[in-house]
Amino acid sequence: MELDNIDFQILQLLSENSRIQWKDLGEQIHMTGQAVGVRIKKLEESGVITAFSLIVDEMKLGYSFTAFIIIYMKTANHHDSFIRFMNERKEVVEAHRVSGEGCYHLKLKVKSHDQLNLFLDKLLEYGNYSMHLSIQEIKQQKPLIAT
Repeated sequence: MELDNIDFQILQLLSENSRIQWKDLGEQIHMTGQAVGVRIKKLEESGVITAFSLIVDEMKLGYSFTAFIIIYMKTANHHDSFIRFMNERKEVVEAHRVSGEGCYHLKLKVKSHDQLNLFLDKLLEYGNYSMHLSIQEIKQQKPLIAT
């Protein structure tokens, strides 16, 4: 699907407020709510829009520790089981296979040092790691919308 300027405007407005009504969105880009709805449906069907999500303040939910971990795998035989392990762990909010230093980079959100230590103990089954704790989140990524 080739996107036009109107599609990018819709994506921008949805990224700012995914609960906006189609009618209100349409008013901002000079279209009817029904026409906007048709375009949003096409964006979903083509896979440009994959989901609508909710952003919460993790600190208010008790997740006061953010850790960034670089994994150095023991052997090449552990990658499949490691990926399954990552997908089972709720404290892992991001996992990336990378080039450069290490094999994987992880971002974790945990409520306590004990929870972090338990995770790290299990992680040693797959390889060694280095870890950095965040002391302050400066910017939270918003979706990239290029026009």
